[in-house]
Amino acid sequence: MPTLQDSRYRYRIFAMVFFIALINYVDRGALSFAANDIANEFHFNKAQLGAVLGYFGFGYLFGSLCGGFLADRVGTKKVWLLAGALWSLLEIATAWAGEVGVALFGGSAIMGFAALRILFGFSEGPAYALMNKTIAHWAPQKERGFSLGIGLLSTQVGSLLTAPLAVGLLLLTDDWRSMFILLGLFSLLAIILFARVFTDAPHQHPKVNAAELAIIHGDQAAESAQPRLPWWRFFSSRTLVFNALGYFSFLYVTFVLVTWSPKYLQDTFNYDLHSLWYVAMIPWSGACFTVLLGGKIADTLLRRTRNLRLARNLFAAVTLLLTACCFVLIPFMHSPAAIIALMTLGNALNALVNNVYWSVVIDVSPKSSVGAYSGMTLAVANLASILAPTLSGWLAQHHGYNAMFFATAAVSFCSMFCMTLLQPEKKLHAPAAAPAWKKGVAS
Repeated sequence: MPTLQDSRYRYRIFAMVFFIALINYVDRGALSFAANDIANEFHFNKAQLGAVLGYFGFGYLFGSLCGGFLADRVGTKKVWLLAGALWSLLEIATAWAGEVGVALFGGSAIMGFAALRILFGFSEGPAYALMNKTIAHWAPQKERGFSLGIGLLSTQVGSLLTAPLAVGLLLLTDDWRSMFILLGLFSLLAIILFARVFTDAPHQHPKVNAAELAIIHGDQAAESAQPRLPWWRFFSSRTLVFNALGYFSFLYVTFVLVTWSPKYLQDTFNYDLHSLWYVAMIPWSGACFTVLLGGKIADTLLRRTRNLRLARNLFAAVTLLLTACCFVLIPFMHSPAAIIALMTLGNALNALVNNVYWSVVIDVSPKSSVGAYSGMTLAVANLASILAPTLSGWLAQHHGYNAMFFATAAVSFCSMFCMTLLQPEKKLHAPAAAPAWKKGVAS
């Protein structure tokens, strides 16, 4: 009797998660390419522009926290659809952010951008907690590193494609407002498509056959039996706390490059939009490969050594050290080629570890708490989405762009230390029930 073939539908789910998360990153990064036009129209200096770019992080922090908790309680799909529809509409509304500020906040255009970017950040915040929750349900344990790599690749490819897409729309329409409107409309269409193919768990989807269910659930039975843990248990785990602080470095580097590299290249080397569309892609080119490579390396190290500390702690610490070295060297370079090469190498090394942070959450947490603890990891780490653009703008305004790169290197050094302190082999468990005789004594 022929063996039933695996339907392999999970890979379509991973592809759709990649696609939606990619759109999420393009939408958030587009503002950086309109920064010059916005600054000129509303007379923002570098420090004010840094604040505008940083407001996103305030909403993103709370959105990532709420998204993870909601996914554990009402379902991943519902939160995906609500968040996606909301961020698409707010992307469109950004076209009138300055006018909103003038009309509602006493003539302050910057307050209009603040309000809309905070709401926009809140709506985009759940995406990566939802992605981790999806991987926890759809990926067999032996494929987690690779499947996480597919999802996390969206960060790098999204950042890579933001430059040609945003600049292309700016050149095509000659209007930064039209860029936001078109991007928002495309996001709405993508969310509608996503709604048609996604389910919270594989057993709910008619295209997933028994063979694939057996593969996915074969090594997840013990995890599924674990009860949901209270939110405060996150802070009782040294591993989860230091992992979140380590992830702070990844996001700090990412947000420095996403928010400030286009303007840095314009101000320092006089690149205009016609050259910026491809020059700004270069720092993301290597990361598109290393984010996948990191997942394969982590899976291989774990498979061959059975040592989580080697596959998580050592791998992350060495890579973060090299990342810091790249950024600390940038201020000593004088040619654009050397600076862009170091930015590219540093970003590629930074992306190599991206998989580790999310894998550690799954390693340590019961599946029923992966969404909440992923959201809490994001909430801690997403302080970088506020600090990176705001501090970089202040440093650029008062001390020059070199100080921005020194600060980026310092953050990577600190995160390297945090990652050496993980204990990924210690899984969180619910407290054991009290013996019957103790309950009798208590009563």
